[in-house]
Parts: sequence; structure tokens; C-alpha cells
Amino acid sequence: MPDEKRLQPISRESNKAEVYSAWERFVRGEDDVHGVRPEVAISWQRSRDQYHINPFLTEAPNAPVSQAASSLDQDVVFAELGFCAAVMANEVADAGGVVTIADASGRILTSWGDKYTRSVANAGGLAPWFTWSESAVGTNSMGTALEVQRAVMIRQTEHWAQAFHDWSCAAGTVRDVVSKEPLAVLNISCWRSELPLSTRQWLERSVTRAQNSLRWRARDSGAELLAIYTHARGRTKQPLVAVDTAGAVVIADDAASVILGVPSNTPAVDAVERWIPQLPPFIHAARYATARARSDQGWTGSTQVFTHLAEEPLSVEFHPVFLRGDLIGHLISFGSVAGEQFPQAETGGVLLGQPRRIVALREENRMVMLRTSEVTVAEADGTGVWLHTDEGKLLAAVSGLDKLDTDLAGTGSFLRVHRQYLVNLSRVREVERREKGELVLVMDDFKNTMVPVSRRNVRPVRDALSI
Repeated sequence: MPDEKRLQPISRESNKAEVYSAWERFVRGEDDVHGVRPEVAISWQRSRDQYHINPFLTEAPNAPVSQAASSLDQDVVFAELGFCAAVMANEVADAGGVVTIADASGRILTSWGDKYTRSVANAGGLAPWFTWSESAVGTNSMGTALEVQRAVMIRQTEHWAQAFHDWSCAAGTVRDVVSKEPLAVLNISCWRSELPLSTRQWLERSVTRAQNSLRWRARDSGAELLAIYTHARGRTKQPLVAVDTAGAVVIADDAASVILGVPSNTPAVDAVERWIPQLPPFIHAARYATARARSDQGWTGSTQVFTHLAEEPLSVEFHPVFLRGDLIGHLISFGSVAGEQFPQAETGGVLLGQPRRIVALREENRMVMLRTSEVTVAEADGTGVWLHTDEGKLLAAVSGLDKLDTDLAGTGSFLRVHRQYLVNLSRVREVERREKGELVLVMDDFKNTMVPVSRRNVRPVRDALSI
């Protein structure tokens, strides 16, 4: 193999022993994770305290039979990843490794690689039709990659199950660009040997290739929703809005924009530019409608949501929109009723107001559980998401600002004001208006942190703060 493809050490023996000692303590119920990488420690915590995985299981369980049909997006992703895996298979085989592709549940669909390593892998369930979600086997590259939003490398004793301590693995997840939910995971595993030097670069390149295909499809879907909205706009006098499957707004008319706190008549065809309604129960209702429409293409429905405009709830009617048989969003009108009338409780609105915790990292071996009120601003940079708190800046355990935004959508307190910033509206002390209508928020932390508001988010900020 050429020099640039030679293997590099996965872990020094001293570090391996330190991690194994931490693993032994952790499985006994202690919380000392000194020497363990934060993302691994957090995964161990989920494995032990949330999923209650036996650390001494000997193989991955069989995957349950799935009756769900794959979506067009899933088919696109599997085809893209299959091509990338085939290109890399020979190099991985030369390194004594295997390549696997799994679906969103962690169920392995196919594998390539070294013949002997595959025989060892088969004995432990690292093979098609076995499941590798964290909820099934604990910390592992595929399952942990499904939990976070970046490529993950799990080295030997970092695995939760002792039976997998001879494996070193790396995986990257492809996610739906609209819902941010996982669609598939691509993985490389080596047994008692080292991962190829090019592993992380190859995974990131393969995932990016698949994500780009999804972005183009999402843009086509946004254009279709805009066209259907435009056609329907002239046929109704009710407030009207078109949203994607996650409840993000593609376009809203004047009346609907006031209800939802988004700009009016401003198309957002690209998935990353769509407007987030400042009405959490509406988002929950849209996602409920998405689940119902995916199981029944003839479904329509309506519910009621409370808004800041009136004391009485407002009726909301959902009409799913399909493109080539694939659900792409909904055309929604206010003040009308049709189809299944589902109660607000079914949309998840009852979850609003429940206390939430934001997990932050302090040093390498301690997690901090923050109340939402303790966080003034979440700021994304090239290294992660930084939380501005009353104790200073802490690194968030979550890997992306989009994920944190989604997690906090139901609180009603946080608003995305810029591609890099998510702010706690209850911690805004001052609003500074600058030239050309630009806004800067001054927070009430000890530094009076100043947060710029992007031009496209000025209207939602004004509406949310009633200014």
C-alpha cells in the first residue's frame, strides 16, 4: 500500500488501559470517566442509564422485521453510499477491514471487505440483518453516529459491550435535510488492527456526496410546494401557508405570517433557508400530520392551536402534498376544518412548558446539566456549539446548532436569529437598532453579550419581542 495509505495507530496502549479502567468503573455504577473522550462518555451514560444495555452481551441482536416501505430519499442515499462503499471496499479489505451500510434503525443492510474479518464480524453480528443502534448494543460507531450529527470514531475499549473491545470503527450518518432525522449510516470496522489513515476523510466525503443529492431533491420539493401554494392562493380567502414535512415554512401569506411570526410572501425554497414558525404547537401539529399522511396518502385533518392573537384557539386544516408519490409537505389554511379532527394533545403540544435540560461539557470528564434559563446564547463555530451561561462559555454536548434548535423548539423560549446564533428570548435585555434596519440583541449575562440578527430574521425577532 502506498505510504499515504499506511495505517496509523488507533490508540496508545497506555490510553487504551486508561479507557478500559474507566469502563470497568463505569459499568460498576461509578461516574468517574477520566481519560475518556466526552462524546464516548455521554454515549456510555445513555447505554447504562437510558438504554440499560448489558455490557457483557456477546453479539448484536437480530434486527426486527420492518414492514415500512423505503422513501425515495432513502433509495437515493442507499444508492449513493453503495457506490462510495464499492469504491473504497478494496482498500478497506487490504487493511483487513469491512465496510457496512445500515438504515436509520441501525440495521445493517450490506457489507464488503476482507474475507477473514467478515467471518469474525459475522460471529458477533456485524453483518446484514443485525441491529447496531445504541439502544440495542450501546456505544458503537454506527449507533452513536445515529445519535449525533458528525462522523464518529469508536476505538476498541470505548465500545460499551466488552465483546467488541477488539474492534476499531468509524461511521458517518446521512440525514434528511428537512427533518434532520437519520436515513442511513456508513461504517468501516477493523478487528485487532488499525483503521486506514484516509477513513475519516473518506466517510465525510461520502456523506457529503449523499447530502448534496438530498439538498437538490429538497429544493425541487420546495419549488413544487411554492407552485401549489401559488395556485391555491387565488382560490381561498383563508390565511394560507405551505410547509415542509418538519413544519418549516416555505411561504406564507400576510395573515398567516402574522399568526406564525415569519416574513410574509417571502419564498424559502432551499431547505436551509426555510422559516421556523414561532408557534411550537403548530410545528407539533404539522409533524403529526406528516406521520399520518405517510401512513395514509388519502389523509387530511384539522386541529386547533392557541396563538398570541386571541384567547380562543384557531382552527388549522392540513392538506398533504405529494410529489411522485413522496410526501413533501402540507398546504395549510387557518379558520377551516376538514378531515380527521385530532386533539391538540396528539400533536405533542402537551409537552410544552415541561422543564428541559441542555447538556454541556466541562473539561474532559464532566457533564453539566443546564436549565434552559441558565443559557443566554448558543453560538456555533468551526469547533462545535458554545453555550453562553452565567458561569461562562461551555461546550454543548450536541454537535450542531440545527440539532439544538430542534431540541429546544418546544420550549417557546429560544429563537434562531442568525445562522450562527440561537438566543434565549427571556434573556434579552436591550435591542440596538443600527443603520439600514439592522438589529443587535444585548443579552443580560455578565458580559452583556451582543448578538447580531441576520436581515432575514429581523421580522421574526420583532414579532417575538413585540417591538
